[in-house]
Amino acid sequence: MNSKIKIAYSEEYVLQLPPDHKFPILKYKRIPETLLQEGTITGANLFAPGAVDLSIVKLTHNEQYISRMLNRQLTEREILKIGFPLSRELVEREFIITNGTVKGSLYAMENGIAFNVAGGTHHAYSNGGEGFCLLNDVAVAANYLLHRGAVKQVLVVDLDVHQGNGTAKIFENEQRVFTFSMHGKDNYPLHKERSDLDIPLNHGIQDEEFLTVLNEYLPRVIRSIEPDFIFYISGVDVLSTDRWGKLGLSNEGCRQRDEIVFHLAKLNHIPVMVSMGGGYSPELDDVVEAHCNTYRAAFEIY
Repeated sequence: MNSKIKIAYSEEYVLQLPPDHKFPILKYKRIPETLLQEGTITGANLFAPGAVDLSIVKLTHNEQYISRMLNRQLTEREILKIGFPLSRELVEREFIITNGTVKGSLYAMENGIAFNVAGGTHHAYSNGGEGFCLLNDVAVAANYLLHRGAVKQVLVVDLDVHQGNGTAKIFENEQRVFTFSMHGKDNYPLHKERSDLDIPLNHGIQDEEFLTVLNEYLPRVIRSIEPDFIFYISGVDVLSTDRWGKLGLSNEGCRQRDEIVFHLAKLNHIPVMVSMGGGYSPELDDVVEAHCNTYRAAFEIY
């Protein structure tokens, strides 16, 4: 067990939602509980990030949007696009989750890898949110590292089933950030932005084909751009059991996907910050198990 690997988690991650809401919010509580109970991690691995400083958020997000969010002045249309009922607790949660990725990225630079139990909010744009995302945690953390001069070239590896449209748009003119997205071709969002490399996947793609594509493209991207930091969005909505994902990966295939990313990062001495991304299988146990496999794979490799 590597006690140096840090994992961002806060009780505020578990937001109270209406009973009929289909977002599996309890996964954020169950992931660390499961890892602790089985001995994959100890309490020494966990840290509570606290809220991100406004000055850091403003490196990425529009000041007017931030102000309207903080004062809960978003329009009904904006709230509908986000998909969560707007509340003070929701906004506070977003600032804490975002700081989990910001602080986690600093830990990753020290120890090779770090995690956020939440995050991967890649649908948030600089001036608005959508798809359960208000702030783009990866974009905020990447811009923070670049602003500090801590890194020179960032690679975003987005293997969530949905394209990281907000991330792609935020960095469309930023040469120091390369956005790589493998996602369902006909899945949400209907309008795709242009990542630096988009790989649209057909419905029902299974383990062998998915892993072959990843093994073909990701090493090539790393060789080409020579990143000194990776942000990895490890959504488990690629599973065949996912209610909205439309892909066909097994739990083992999902774990092998994570192992590919971690092996490449470690082999090339590139720190990696992992955000969990999506996962919407009807059975919460399936979601939690797949997410926990990401941690298990990392703790075996590092």
